[in-house]
Amino acid sequence: MTHAELIEKYPSFIYHSYKIIEDEDSLNFHFEFEIENLAFFRPKSKIAKKDILNKEYDKKFLEYLVFHLGLVEMLSYYKLTASKEIVIKAGYLSAKQVKFFQKLLYHGLGEFFYTNNIETHIDDVKFLIDAKEEELRLSDAKTSGNLILVGGGKDSCVSLELLKGQENAVFLHNPKEEMRKIANIAEIADEKIIVFERTLDQELLNLNQKSFLNGHTPLSALLAFESYIIAYLRNIKYIVLSNESSANEATVLGTDINHQYSKSFDFELDFALYTKEYFSKEIHYFSLLRSLNEYQITLLFSKYPKYHSIFKSCNLGSKKTPWIWCCKCSKCLFVYILLYSLLNPKELRDIFGEDLLDNPENLSTFKEIIGETGVKPFDCVGTIEDAKYALSKSIKNSSEELPYLLKYYKEHHELLELEDYEHYLNKEHLIPEDFEELVSKELAKYV
Repeated sequence: MTHAELIEKYPSFIYHSYKIIEDEDSLNFHFEFEIENLAFFRPKSKIAKKDILNKEYDKKFLEYLVFHLGLVEMLSYYKLTASKEIVIKAGYLSAKQVKFFQKLLYHGLGEFFYTNNIETHIDDVKFLIDAKEEELRLSDAKTSGNLILVGGGKDSCVSLELLKGQENAVFLHNPKEEMRKIANIAEIADEKIIVFERTLDQELLNLNQKSFLNGHTPLSALLAFESYIIAYLRNIKYIVLSNESSANEATVLGTDINHQYSKSFDFELDFALYTKEYFSKEIHYFSLLRSLNEYQITLLFSKYPKYHSIFKSCNLGSKKTPWIWCCKCSKCLFVYILLYSLLNPKELRDIFGEDLLDNPENLSTFKEIIGETGVKPFDCVGTIEDAKYALSKSIKNSSEELPYLLKYYKEHHELLELEDYEHYLNKEHLIPEDFEELVSKELAKYV
């Protein structure tokens, strides 16, 4: 069915309710959503009770946080029909709060709208609040320490190294074994590895196989609200992300469509301001690596060989056990391009198992990464300039015959001459001053 047919048949999406159910071992968060005339959805999430350090937590405030988690969780189900109306019955939002979620929906589903050829504007989807206003409850619980989000890639490895020796805990969402190994390598004790388990409703997966809409949703926004719940339940002061300045670049060049919107500084700032106003002034959300570009992060990562055999960034490979590099997707190729300029060939073969730059089948993806097509890969890759800088550096430093894709680049593009590319620090960030100094000092060791 077309989007026009879907919204006529299924005009309303409804967020009915949420529940917090406590059993012997876990706090369980249950949600109920409905696409009117189609289906109900009841996804679940949970955390282990052993991970809760704030034994005196305010149950009403936790309910407020879980209600907000549902407002992001619902996007995975909303996108089946992309209805023009969202009815919120589970809790109250002011007009200003609605604006935050309208913006998150519009930009967080920007890739989804683009790939499904849906023309929309930021205020096209109407939020109808069918709940009574309640008194705002801000938490003033005292906090300390860091909650570091670890997803398996090189960026979070860099953050773990930068913050080594501090009061750290690690947050894992539906973890794979490789994520736990990274935390263990960073010497994070098991009792400080906090897991958030999320289970999708099977009906969503069933409808994805039929004539309903599908596409990218802003997972990092979901992680933001999940990690905030953990920070509250453990009295943690800093929620530490590892998103870089490169995440701000549009995926479709010349537009505001960004696969990485919920990793961008725009979302980070919005979320930080929202939580300060509506949740607590004692919990701070920021990206430790926001001042760096993707090349600088890879440069630092190249100096931490203990992670090289474990880290993984490939989304396709994450569906395998163990997690692998598929060596065919844009994520694999982009990471390979950056590391090629920093590691020797044997080290790269040990990581990937093959030379991705010497495979002609990767040419179409390569062209997207270097900006020839006008649309970057819909994946979490760095900027076109990051890739071009690494490729130019590899070509300049090579004394051997170039692999296929480097030959292509040399024949079709000028080599970049970027002064201070490895030294420049982006000033648009929320990094606290003492953390910022850690980053700049570590980078100064190697550039």
